[in-house]
Amino acid sequence: MNKDIETLAPLSRRLTVAEVPPEGLDVDIDATPAECAALARHNALPAVHSLHAELRTRRWRGDGLEIDGELRASVRQTCVATLEDFDSDIIEPVHMRFAPPDEAPRSRRRHEETTEISLEEDPPDPLIGGGVDLGAVVSEFLTLALDPYPRKPGAHFVEPQPGDGSGAASPFGALRRLKPRGEA
Repeated sequence: MNKDIETLAPLSRRLTVAEVPPEGLDVDIDATPAECAALARHNALPAVHSLHAELRTRRWRGDGLEIDGELRASVRQTCVATLEDFDSDIIEPVHMRFAPPDEAPRSRRRHEETTEISLEEDPPDPLIGGGVDLGAVVSEFLTLALDPYPRKPGAHFVEPQPGDGSGAASPFGALRRLKPRGEA
């Protein structure tokens, strides 16, 4: 793996296929305070208070890996309606499969060539350097679990109405006020 890319990852826990015994391996990931701060910056959040993931890794189709588990995080988000910060908890299942690079693209082609579309079976991602970065996997699942438009519980957006004193009801209202009276 490229060292420059490794240093940019907010969370990194490398695991090679050779480290996983035939019976599988349980891996717990607890983000350090510095990693939580990096995850917050990476996701444009005011804060990531904590992140914990419990993962079960096992060999998949010989020289591949399958990862199952769950991540739990406590984060601070900004409400899109009120712009107030609020805390929320995230619980997200984790499931991914990895295959050696020479097998992963072939699996994708085979997946794409089938006439029947299967949303259940996602093609495996390629192993990089004989392994996978479990921290990057957990970071990706955290990012995907975040609501892109978070709302503080109980917050409601109230659209301004004309004449209520709160300003223009549309972006063009301010422009309309700038136009001299009598012009069409």
